[in-house]
Amino acid sequence: MRGGDRRALRRLVIYPIVALLLILVGNAAYASSSVSPPPGKAPTRQPLRVTRPAALAPAAKPAPPVTTILAPSGFDRLSADLALIAGTSGGRVGISLQELSGPRRTSLSVNGGQSFVAASTYKLPLLMAEAQQIASGQARPSDLLCYAPGDAEDGWFMDYQPGSCFTRDQLALRTGRYSDNTAAHILVRYLGGADALNRYAKSMGMTNSALWTPNTTTPDDLSQALVSEALGRLGGAAAQAWLYPILTHTATERAIPAGLPAGVTVAHKTGSMPGAENDAAYVRNGRIAYVLSITVDGLDEGTAWSLMARISARVWQYESSRPDFAAPVSVPSPSIPPQNRH
Repeated sequence: MRGGDRRALRRLVIYPIVALLLILVGNAAYASSSVSPPPGKAPTRQPLRVTRPAALAPAAKPAPPVTTILAPSGFDRLSADLALIAGTSGGRVGISLQELSGPRRTSLSVNGGQSFVAASTYKLPLLMAEAQQIASGQARPSDLLCYAPGDAEDGWFMDYQPGSCFTRDQLALRTGRYSDNTAAHILVRYLGGADALNRYAKSMGMTNSALWTPNTTTPDDLSQALVSEALGRLGGAAAQAWLYPILTHTATERAIPAGLPAGVTVAHKTGSMPGAENDAAYVRNGRIAYVLSITVDGLDEGTAWSLMARISARVWQYESSRPDFAAPVSVPSPSIPPQNRH
């Protein structure tokens, strides 16, 4: 082999080997410098971090039970008070209240459906029938109605003679304001008698009354009559304008009116006979309006009147504390008996 060929062969073998060695040495130096700590410092070990599950929060204690105390409403207290007054009175007492104003119009009845002696409260539907006839044009305030001997009964006036006649207005005023019996008898006869009076009373809701004979009624029936009138069912404003003045500032103001403040308007009809005292009233003051009927059996007159005044005062205390609200209501009128003219 020639010398030149041998030198070429060495280059081909040696150069690659030298290059490979240089690469290996460089890699080793790089690896050594990347893991060696700086001079003078020992390698630092990082502690192994162990993640522990978070501690569970203690369970919340259950909330203590809530005790709700429902205080009795004002109406509940009124009901309880009236029941107590009636139950401890020593007599038999019936009370019927019907509200005509306020956000809610509630009724209350203590023995209100029981039957009591009507006494002169039969004159209330009688005068309502008269008012409706006048409002409808079937009768006139100036009509002359004449006395007959069968009409006589003790009362306020003594000027009844055979053939004597009185205007309807005169007889109505005597019947309503003074509760005169003879005047009422004349009006009943011209209305058509006791049957006509009872038909009229039942047509306006007095379904549990038997007026005149045996002359019984209930507090609820008396209230129903006054409610029907107040709501315009018995001839509307024209009938009210004629009727209410007759029943206001009467000769007997010792019952329901006696429990009310001065200035309150009370259109009412009392009934009184030994052992039986009644009062049925439409009470109004501003926008406060309600009907209250009270019947009492078994007490003397003075005790019964005082009891009714006490009941009236308790009802007023409640009603005057309620929000004022009254909306007029108008409904069809019931039929009225045909006028029996003479």
